[in-house]
Amino acid sequence: MSNSELLTVEPLDLQFPFELKKQISCSLYLTNKTDNNVAFKVKTTNPKKYCVRPNTGVVLPRSTCEVLVTMQAQKEAPSDMQCKDKFLLQGVIASPGVSAKEVTPEMFSKEAGHLVEETKLRVTYVAPPRPPSPVHEGSEEGSSPRASVSDNGHGSEFSFQKFSVDKAEAQENPSEARALITKLTEEKQSAIQLNNRLQRELDMLRRESKKSQSGGIPFMYVLLVGLIGLILGYIMKRT
Repeated sequence: MSNSELLTVEPLDLQFPFELKKQISCSLYLTNKTDNNVAFKVKTTNPKKYCVRPNTGVVLPRSTCEVLVTMQAQKEAPSDMQCKDKFLLQGVIASPGVSAKEVTPEMFSKEAGHLVEETKLRVTYVAPPRPPSPVHEGSEEGSSPRASVSDNGHGSEFSFQKFSVDKAEAQENPSEARALITKLTEEKQSAIQLNNRLQRELDMLRRESKKSQSGGIPFMYVLLVGLIGLILGYIMKRT
């Protein structure tokens, strides 16, 4: 906040959350401390880089005006994240009833004898705000993994982080996944071939059993039926 007699300017540091290839805006508030109309004008050392709306205007007595300063999208970031750009806010008492459209550059001319009040503003870059946490609240069944809660009431993101790591590892190792699928497919084919062979032997035993016995089920037939059931169960579990 400035210690001027006409306008109180806030803030004196224009802080921009710097991000590459993105327009960033910062608000400037001008408060008229007098009972007169105060005309203002905003200048900058780098006019191509910034857009000021409005860059000239009138602040009514005992009122506040907002000025929006927008920094154009930048393709490169300064190595030290320091900005040397400056702004200058000029204020001068205006005639009663004057409008923003009637503000002229001559009103801020010191050579013409006008009492011009000036306030210098700096530009600083700050870190952009962090994105919200991807962990959603709620304990409904089927919802996304949530953070576990410890005895002292503080949340722990261990459960969610472990889920994310496992998923990332699976995506980063497609060759291992393909190898596992190939192995399971080969085991399935082997089990199917074994089942077909046992089925043929079972059919042959049935024919021989009909020739040698007129009734009853041979012990070998029962054994093979049980063996086939175990094999089919193994196949279902593996697939």
